[in-house]
Amino acid sequence: MVNVLLVHHSPSAATVRIAEAAESGLRMPELGDIDVTVRPALEASVEDVLAADAYVLGTTANFGYISGALKHFFDTTYDAVREPTAGRPFSYWIHGGYDTTGAETAMKQITTGLDWKLAFDPLIVTGEVTDEHLERATELAATVAVSTP
Repeated sequence: MVNVLLVHHSPSAATVRIAEAAESGLRMPELGDIDVTVRPALEASVEDVLAADAYVLGTTANFGYISGALKHFFDTTYDAVREPTAGRPFSYWIHGGYDTTGAETAMKQITTGLDWKLAFDPLIVTGEVTDEHLERATELAATVAVSTP
């Protein structure tokens, strides 16, 4: 059985919709036996990360960076999970009001340091979240789920 960890910070209705779309992608019956663990970024633990085979991450872009909650997740898990999780598949979404550049850079740097392997191009959304964005979030998560070796 594949275990996928969905870690997100979703403080707005728009980001909740993206997180729900991603979760629905992980729970698609046609994917087979997928164990899904969903954690708000402030609650995700080292144990959650180590138990997972793949990761879907979501954040807002705040003041040009990832959310403080997702940064806290990385700050509290990074050293303990870096070596044992190297090579595992992941992807992510970022939602910002107008600019996500700094958040995108941070996600690339942190996940490169973890040596996680990007399984699907990230979903970057500025402004209003559309049905097309939600469909892509579902596809992103489903692709991550089936990308485990």
